[in-house]
Amino acid sequence: MRIAEFQRLIEDTYGAKDEERGMEGTFLWFVEEVGELARAMKGSDTENLREEFADVFAWLATLASICNVELGDVVEKYARGCPKCNDTPCICDEPHRFRSAEP
Repeated sequence: MRIAEFQRLIEDTYGAKDEERGMEGTFLWFVEEVGELARAMKGSDTENLREEFADVFAWLATLASICNVELGDVVEKYARGCPKCNDTPCICDEPHRFRSAEP
């Protein structure tokens, strides 16, 4: 399924509820799902991890729709690789703010 198709499916399925909840309420749901994903990433349950990724993506699609943003269009930002250096892999010389504690 393409990103635009997924976004339309989410709109068709949940659009009325999403409009009623509004942008702020939807953003709070999205943040909650990101927290659930973070917890799942610390565990070893692969199926739960997959479910949380799906939930985060669905709520991102919902939030984009409420904000009148087409996800299928905005991913073009990365179509040529890194949007700063246009290379794949990225060769930008930037500090790594968030390094994993694991080797």
